[in-house]
Amino acid sequence: MSLQEPLTAAQPADFHSDYLNALSLVERLHRLLLDVIKDEFERLGLLDINSVQALLLFNIGDQEVTAGELKSRGYYQGSNVSYNLKKLVEMGYMHHQRCEIDRRSVRVSLTDRGREVRDTVDRLFARHAEGLARKGSLGAEGLGPLNASLAHVERYWGDQIRYIY
Repeated sequence: MSLQEPLTAAQPADFHSDYLNALSLVERLHRLLLDVIKDEFERLGLLDINSVQALLLFNIGDQEVTAGELKSRGYYQGSNVSYNLKKLVEMGYMHHQRCEIDRRSVRVSLTDRGREVRDTVDRLFARHAEGLARKGSLGAEGLGPLNASLAHVERYWGDQIRYIY
């Protein structure tokens, strides 16, 4: 059953159970992703940066952003974005500059050292994508159907938050 198909009277209990299982998997996958990044960085001897910070650098990429923009994207709930950005600037992974328009706002971008971390994470993800594709673990369709389903859940949750009041 896809997320686009309406539930029938016979489906709610099974669907509820599947939904709870999916929630659990998403949560575990996120923690596992952080562990995979941590393991890669330990293997490479890059011990001064943690996995949340490395993922933050990866997601910033070549952009120049504010802490508020990163928070609004929702990538870093449960982590202190401001603290991590401050540490990354102190360690030389990021540049920071006060915004000309709003002096309260600070814009950040990666230094060469930060881009090296981003590239390390990108190579890790490329290896994993290659490995999954080579094993055929996800079938001929690949990640497309999974991504589409997760995007539906994301939109549904976003709608629930916006229209709660």
